[in-house]
Amino acid sequence: MEWGIFQIVNHGIPFHVITSLQKVGREFFELSQEEKELYAKPPDSKSIEGYGTKLQKEVEGKKAWVDHLFHKVWPPSAINYHFWPKNPPSYRDANEEYTKCLRGVADRLFSRLSLGLGLDEDELKKSVGGDELTYLLKINYYPPCPRPDLALGVVAHTDMSSITMLVPNEVQGLQVFRDDHWFDVKYIPNALVIHIGDQLEILSNGKYRSVLHRATVNKEMTRMSWPVFLEPPPELAIGPLSKLINEENPPKYKEKKYCDYVYCKLNKIPQ
Repeated sequence: MEWGIFQIVNHGIPFHVITSLQKVGREFFELSQEEKELYAKPPDSKSIEGYGTKLQKEVEGKKAWVDHLFHKVWPPSAINYHFWPKNPPSYRDANEEYTKCLRGVADRLFSRLSLGLGLDEDELKKSVGGDELTYLLKINYYPPCPRPDLALGVVAHTDMSSITMLVPNEVQGLQVFRDDHWFDVKYIPNALVIHIGDQLEILSNGKYRSVLHRATVNKEMTRMSWPVFLEPPPELAIGPLSKLINEENPPKYKEKKYCDYVYCKLNKIPQ
């Protein structure tokens, strides 16, 4: 409610499952540029999936300094294995094992977040699409940067998703904005970093806050992170839940289909 971000430990995902996810992701980004480009996002694609690079692209007066790979990991009907690297060979197994574990954690999180609003425990998950929720993985790869003061890995933003569940590596770089100040998010081994996204802020009518965050880069070390965005189905309309609004608490947000919300946000159209 105050920060829009927290870390969870004792989540039940075995340590080896997280380290395998990290290992295969790192091995993919250490391949030659030519090999990574085999998974490039097609230029005319409407989807976000695929490999891309923003090394040295100018964004908001700073150089963007990140390579990334997007692909969906759940549900099976949404998966396009064309964007899943075949090298390293264990990439698919590691990602499927992690996703299986992550889904259980996500369900528990949704139920706790529902109860925190005084709702039935299945209410929030149902409101973001239930079993149609899409899990979109992004791997961020921030190589060492000679001038971190002139670069940002990812500029300040809030996530459009319902919640984001992130595995970092040990190199600090995630920062959160609150009270006119940027705070470092401390690395806790084997913890998951959870971001409240825009859709949960809307559903909760502002009780939960979507977290404004950014990624900085490091002069000596490679930083990586593995966020999974839990996205509602495109045609699902999302607005403040009726149980949370009344005369004292009128709706602060308009109801909108998720696809329309995304379009407005990406094109900087007021919501």
